[in-house]
Amino acid sequence: MHDTYNGMAATDLEGVVWQKSRHSNSKGNCVELAALPGGAVAMRNSRFPDGPALIYTRDEIEALLLGVKDGEFDHLVG
Repeated sequence: MHDTYNGMAATDLEGVVWQKSRHSNSKGNCVELAALPGGAVAMRNSRFPDGPALIYTRDEIEALLLGVKDGEFDHLVG
């Protein structure tokens, strides 16, 4: 058995700058990302900005972005 880190309350991340894609629609259906001190990246649901934020390493975010750019997840929205 191992510990799983599920994130933290987004409201506990004071002083971070949240950013969402310019492709986000007007209904706010998007995720937002914020760089954290030390290089980690937080992700939250833009519809629930006071809800949970998941915390990822820079390497995890890089792997996700490379997969998105390569079209590996296109089947999820098509």
